[in-house]
Amino acid sequence: MTSSTTSWSRRLPPLPAWLPRALIAAAGLMLALGTQWLAPPGASLFADEWLRDRYLRWQSTDTPEPRVLVVDIDEASMAELGPWPWPRARLADLVEILLTTYGARGVALDIVLPNPADADGDLRLGMLARHARLVLAQAFDYSQSRPYALREGRLSGATARAGDATAATGYIANQAAWAGAPNVGNIGFIPDPDGALRRLPLLTSYQGARYPALSLALIDCCGGGLATLPPSPQRIAYKRDWSAYTLVQASDVLAQRIEPASAAGRLVLVGSSSLGLSDRVATPLAANRPGLGVQAAMLSTLLDLQQGTAPAPWPGRWIGSLYGAACVLLALWALPRVPAALGVGVLAALSAAWLALAYAMSPHDPYFSTTGPLACTLFLLAVAVPYHWQLTQRKSRHLLDTLRQYVAPEVVTELLRSDIKDPLAPAQREVTTLIADMEGYTTHVEALPVAAAAQLTREFLECLTGPVMAQGGTLDKYTGDGLVAFWGAPLPNPDHADLALDAAADIVERVRQYNRQRARNGFAPLRVRIGIDSGTAFAGDFGTGSRSIYTAVGDSVNTASRLEQAARDLPHDIIIGAGTVAQARRHRFLLLGERVLRGKEKTTTLYTLEPAMTQAALPAAEEQPA
Repeated sequence: MTSSTTSWSRRLPPLPAWLPRALIAAAGLMLALGTQWLAPPGASLFADEWLRDRYLRWQSTDTPEPRVLVVDIDEASMAELGPWPWPRARLADLVEILLTTYGARGVALDIVLPNPADADGDLRLGMLARHARLVLAQAFDYSQSRPYALREGRLSGATARAGDATAATGYIANQAAWAGAPNVGNIGFIPDPDGALRRLPLLTSYQGARYPALSLALIDCCGGGLATLPPSPQRIAYKRDWSAYTLVQASDVLAQRIEPASAAGRLVLVGSSSLGLSDRVATPLAANRPGLGVQAAMLSTLLDLQQGTAPAPWPGRWIGSLYGAACVLLALWALPRVPAALGVGVLAALSAAWLALAYAMSPHDPYFSTTGPLACTLFLLAVAVPYHWQLTQRKSRHLLDTLRQYVAPEVVTELLRSDIKDPLAPAQREVTTLIADMEGYTTHVEALPVAAAAQLTREFLECLTGPVMAQGGTLDKYTGDGLVAFWGAPLPNPDHADLALDAAADIVERVRQYNRQRARNGFAPLRVRIGIDSGTAFAGDFGTGSRSIYTAVGDSVNTASRLEQAARDLPHDIIIGAGTVAQARRHRFLLLGERVLRGKEKTTTLYTLEPAMTQAALPAAEEQPA
């Protein structure tokens, strides 16, 4: 079973190179779209609500809200007039003064009164609720885990409005005597999972009937109505902070100590900010705010919608989706083409640009995800950047492995330290080319067995290769029984001519030592022929997409080849061109005369190293046995 499974797995084709990138792109696109269209309200995926809350705090204003008056039954009022609960007659006095003396457009009580109290006060409040511009409050319960259903008081104020409605499981309503009141609004709410109150249900459904929110009931009753109902639950704009609302003490209204103009024509909310009454909630603007402030913010939000002063709606979800998709596609295009650090910088810039765009869009669309594109960029940072970095490392290792086949290890190390972007790219360089070959190779190997011929070739090439690498040369290629090497590329080197000459002298000495060993074994000596010339050449990775080689091309390279061939007719192993003589600074030369080389029209001056120069390489060669 194991062997068959192994053989079956070996037959599996390798994954195509595009597949991982396609999977990363697909995951990024799903993240971009899913965060915008699939996140339920209040879920706050990827800290969406946290970021939106910060935007709200930066954008909120304390510019006075002239349309709303908040009457606060605060500690000072209770200290002056007595503790809560107040007599209903006092509440009736408060409503009557606001509607008549101060000319308020309408009054809403952010107070639920489920039980009868003083009969005269109850009667007066009931009559005001039926015939005056007064909106009573009732509170729906939306809990699905409460062990018992709340059923207190009697519901009233059902509406025929159509629209999204939130299902309730219970309620606390006013006393049954007020059941006929036409204008009653819900003050119940559903906090988000983190406890903050960001949305209010504009419509609540219970046992087949629909009931409006307190702010909606007040506008419908006394504020001119709202023609089009926005989706529910409605996000509270919180455009204005608590300090933006005109706040008066209930005791000052009852004593008529405020200016009539401060209330005239306004919609009035009556409630309490007293800590003793425990009507405190957490909002995006603060961790502890009066529930009365939430009702005021919701009323301002609906008034802005009614009067057309709310920010114009933008397609935030579509913008967020397209931005996230653009981030994914741009990153996957750029990451293979730029260094990893620059790729991280690109993602950081995209994230910063989105933060600025989301800040501008947040007042215009309450539903888009402010952090969806950030999640995309973080995903790309965590997955795509390491993936492409790993690919780059793999390519770098392949590049280094390729270079080490041709270039001395010291040169490879220096390349890694350099700032050359692509060391294999063809570039014009001043180089010295060395071409070495065995004279009479066929004669030496024709009578040898194949294994012995291979051994001879390998040992001879070791005599050639060692000095090239020791002098920091670049091995271009082997030519069967010889090699081509050059100095001055891929890294420029002002000593390229002298290093090539050092390597040539060392090669001659190594072959001499190798011949001594062959003589002891009864074999004929070998002769090495070396041609060297210097000049301008193009060095780099040449070839096709399927096969390439790092090499140098130029006239000096061709001349070195002709000089190596000319050595067969001369008694000297090393033949040097005038280009190398001109650029060498620590070698002395012996003039051999002029000759017309094969393929050349003009004569070429030939040189060789002075005998003392080849002998100078002897100690170094003895330290490096072949």
